[in-house]
Amino acid sequence: MTHEDKIDADRPLIESEPYYLQAKDEVNMFEAAYDAKLPVMMKGPTGCGKTRFVEFMAYRLKRPLITVACHEDLFASDLIGRYLLKKDETLWVDGPLTSAVRMGAICYLDEIVEARKDTTVVIHPLTDNRRTLSIDKKGEVIRAHKDFMMVISYNPGYQSVLKDLKQSTRQRFISLEFNYPEAEKEAQIVSHEGEIDMETALRLVILAGKIRNIREHGLTEGASTRLLIYAAQLITRGIQIHEACKTAICLPLTDDERLQETLNDLIEDIF
Repeated sequence: MTHEDKIDADRPLIESEPYYLQAKDEVNMFEAAYDAKLPVMMKGPTGCGKTRFVEFMAYRLKRPLITVACHEDLFASDLIGRYLLKKDETLWVDGPLTSAVRMGAICYLDEIVEARKDTTVVIHPLTDNRRTLSIDKKGEVIRAHKDFMMVISYNPGYQSVLKDLKQSTRQRFISLEFNYPEAEKEAQIVSHEGEIDMETALRLVILAGKIRNIREHGLTEGASTRLLIYAAQLITRGIQIHEACKTAICLPLTDDERLQETLNDLIEDIF
């Protein structure tokens, strides 16, 4: 057993298959990208299944998955690693990106546009033919494990001048586009994940469809599949349907009282 193999063996894999319904050809595309050692960028609205898809693919490819939730205070050292003082010793501790590069994991940077611009630059050498990571503090350049894969995601609905991917980053990735599933599939997902009957799941999906259609009236985001699952889980546990929908769907979407009234009217119409 090589050192690389030992690292893989010591890293827990996703043991049980995540529930995921394929929408188009995203599974074949991801597998082809993995085989060709191409980095993948996933675009789609909040709560439409991007993270679940990565988990599903990590399980399918039998690779460890390291996920980083990006935010504006994410520094390059948070990804690469840093020296830490332990007792009387100064020890280097790898960050999540460095760990993934060494062991051949799938490194998933969720909502990449939330990270600092100078932080995202550190992934550039890993997303072209070099496939290397430089650790300046150690004077070390790591060549990525043959099974390493870089995956990022972001929500195009939040694009702005300040929060958008630079072209120098975007053009290093192949892109998979995600959206909310078609109604029948979305109902299957809500029924399975929310442990609820298909009829109620379909009504929740119909409600979501109507909410998504009124986005231009002030909602910044439509009701996500994730929120529908939350509502279903509350209903399954005895919460009244109207209250479950209000608590899990309407209130998280907006604080605007007029919009809340509109959403409550939609719930009344459907349920």
